[in-house]
Amino acid sequence: MTKFKHEGRSIDYTPVAAVAAGDVVVVGDLVGVATRGIAAGEQGSLAIEGVFEFGKTAGSGGEAFTQGQKVFWNAVSGEPDSDNVGSKQLGYVTEAADGDADTVLVKLVPGAADASSGS
Repeated sequence: MTKFKHEGRSIDYTPVAAVAAGDVVVVGDLVGVATRGIAAGEQGSLAIEGVFEFGKTAGSGGEAFTQGQKVFWNAVSGEPDSDNVGSKQLGYVTEAADGDADTVLVKLVPGAADASSGS
């Protein structure tokens, strides 16, 4: 028998080290955002749905994104990017952002498959 538990817009998360509000956290194949700070060893929650504004490199090194483009979370640079090698799918761009923009709006995709597996 299946029982409804909740809407699934967030997941419970207990970090080993403190997490600040706005931090991006990868849990398995999920990429979530802490909407509030979470102390180390304390249970909090990560948003896994919604549209979030992510910072990105602007100027000559900045990547341009088109509306509807699939984007990935690059844990090394701490930014969204279009390169899925070793990255987890973050979501889809909801508003185009040129290379000079310092932010990009992304709709999180809950439960996105591990991009490095070719899914």
